Amino acid sequence: MHITLGKWTQDKLDSLLHQSAEIKDTGSRIDFLSVHFLNTDYKESTLTGSADIPEVLAVNLSGVDCFTFIDYIESMRLSGSFSEFIENLKKVRYQNCNIAFKNRNHFFTDWSEFNSGFIDDVTAQTGGRKTKTIAKILNKKADGTYFLNGIKPFQREIKYIPSEVIDDAVMDKIKTGDYAGIYSDMQGLDVSHVGIIIKNGNAVNLRHASSEKGKVIEQDFREYIIDKTGIIILRPK
Repeated sequence: MHITLGKWTQDKLDSLLHQSAEIKDTGSRIDFLSVHFLNTDYKESTLTGSADIPEVLAVNLSGVDCFTFIDYIESMRLSGSFSEFIENLKKVRYQNCNIAFKNRNHFFTDWSEFNSGFIDDVTAQTGGRKTKTIAKILNKKADGTYFLNGIKPFQREIKYIPSEVIDDAVMDKIKTGDYAGIYSDMQGLDVSHVGIIIKNGNAVNLRHASSEKGKVIEQDFREYIIDKTGIIILRPK
């Protein structure tokens, strides 16, 4: 196991997770946890495995990308201590808790597929009739090569809400703590980015690890998706 805690210690994380476990509302708990990671550095490629390199469980809280950010927050959401966080990270990140590159949940929609015990895809109920459905072959590029070597391409039905039809009625159904994926129309991908929805009054924000800003930030969700294809919404149970 590779553990890099950055500004955190195990004792501080124990305290944080003990406090968060007292928050009964799931969305409020995710808000409470994730706000502590605002301004955390953006860092890619912090996980160790590949088709050729054995996977080792990695925890790096000093730098996150968009997916490891939600990976850690969801694992913390399920935990009341640091030791529980480590065990839940195995459950969130890997199919059947089996630490191997081929078992890692590489795609956002893997969460609803393999983590259905604690994650729901609520895209269709959020978008209603405005929701679109498309069958995609994930991990296979237009030129026939793979995004991830060692992962066999597979077909999945993807539901998404086109950005141009996202109105107040749709926004009203999105909740704090929902995980938002930015739908990708690129062949072989389900999303291009992910983050956490945070609602405050009439404001709907996206809390996410931004490669552009180089850190975890929060910004207006409506503005962010104006030039995006659409969204996928996963909800923690």
